[in-house]
Amino acid sequence: MPKNVKVMDIMRTDVAYATLPGSRDEVHSLLKDKRVSGVPVLKDGKVVGIVSRANLLKNPEEEQLALLMTRNPLTIEPHVDITVASKTLLENNIRRLPVVEDGKLVGIISVADIIAVLADMNITEHVGQYLNPVSVPVWTDTPLNVVARIMELAKTKAVPVIDSHLEVVGIITDRDIINASIIEDTVEMADMSNGSDDDEWTWESMRDTMSIYYSVSRVKVPSVPAMDIMVKDLVKAAYISGVSECALKMKRNRIDQIPIVNANQRFLGLLRDRNLLRAIVNGD
Repeated sequence: MPKNVKVMDIMRTDVAYATLPGSRDEVHSLLKDKRVSGVPVLKDGKVVGIVSRANLLKNPEEEQLALLMTRNPLTIEPHVDITVASKTLLENNIRRLPVVEDGKLVGIISVADIIAVLADMNITEHVGQYLNPVSVPVWTDTPLNVVARIMELAKTKAVPVIDSHLEVVGIITDRDIINASIIEDTVEMADMSNGSDDDEWTWESMRDTMSIYYSVSRVKVPSVPAMDIMVKDLVKAAYISGVSECALKMKRNRIDQIPIVNANQRFLGLLRDRNLLRAIVNGD
């Protein structure tokens, strides 16, 4: 196990971040442009929050960054061993830790950064023990906005896509959802009047003046079929593949999960990158 690898050795120092006050639209563009799943939020140079794809999808009509972000996020110092970082990420079910020194942001370490370390090692134990066999599949024709809601309710960031032959033909992740989403501005009406067309004592003008029009801006996920958005060129691995072998596939293809199949190429479940962190934590 990498006992001498410190956070400072693998953290990224070129950190994309948002600042307060800020807006949802700025973060939406930042996540798309930088191809990241979340960024720290700074105020006066200090880390005060984290905002992720999940925050945007759970609160599609919220525009203020201060209300979208997760406040008081966990942080880590640069000299800490990555086994501690791995344990912190696992136990708190998070994907990234801002690296802070003397109260200032100096970097960020994510699950993907630790996966890159695993890829360079020679851990041959089978990934089958780290597989989560419970997956929530969606059909190729399921509308993408429905897929997004399914993922939210299932508390998952990736789902396999199956066709009419019950074969897994693709994967959709929260990255794909955000990349396909748009910011939509609409005008909606709230009827504040107490009268109705059946009330002969209510003046028509009163009903009109009590209708309030207001603008709404929201993150909108289109209703296109899942097959139009899903990743089709799947990178697969066998149940008996080694930890470092799968980590290398994740690193090279910049993916967070791999479908695990048996000898007959039958889908067994998704191997999430964060599950491989247990190889470090358990071996400590």
